[in-house]
Amino acid sequence: MPSSRLLCVYCSSSPHLAPEYFAAAEELGAAMPGKGWGLVYGGGKIGLMGAVARGVKQAGGSVVGVIPHFMKERELEFREADELHTVITMAERKATMIARAQAFVALPGGIGTLEEISEVLTLRYLAQLEAPIVFLNQNGFYDDLLRWFDRMERERFRNRMRDLYAVASTVDEIWPHLDNPRAYHPEKLWQ
Repeated sequence: MPSSRLLCVYCSSSPHLAPEYFAAAEELGAAMPGKGWGLVYGGGKIGLMGAVARGVKQAGGSVVGVIPHFMKERELEFREADELHTVITMAERKATMIARAQAFVALPGGIGTLEEISEVLTLRYLAQLEAPIVFLNQNGFYDDLLRWFDRMERERFRNRMRDLYAVASTVDEIWPHLDNPRAYHPEKLWQ
């Protein structure tokens, strides 16, 4: 049964990662339907992207993929998706995923994952997005990024960064953050 709630998962498309990253991606995907979540993501069949999508499908959940035409031409799309939207630009892909999602999770990933999660953090900071955002900090993958966020706050480049997101060390720790997201009060943005 398709879920009305879609979780946007940002993650690596690399097929060359350590097995534990694939295991966590599959675990997340397999758990999502039971927690009442469908998937919206970048539409790929390889790397952690493919692992999450396969996990969701194997557990009976719904998958919405959004993939740029140039990637589809290279036959990188997850054809088993319930919905597969083809877009022209990466910007259109991001906007479509953001518009469809009720929450966001960043698994370990590369520069594309960093760009995507940075955009939703910015939108939440500017009070243009209310959805919860969770980093899966598997094996301390995001430790350096989180320290940089702390430095931004400490040196007053941004205030209350920690109110924008939550951090989970395991897949099981993600769900409470989605069910009870951290409060954020944008009216105090520039105070």
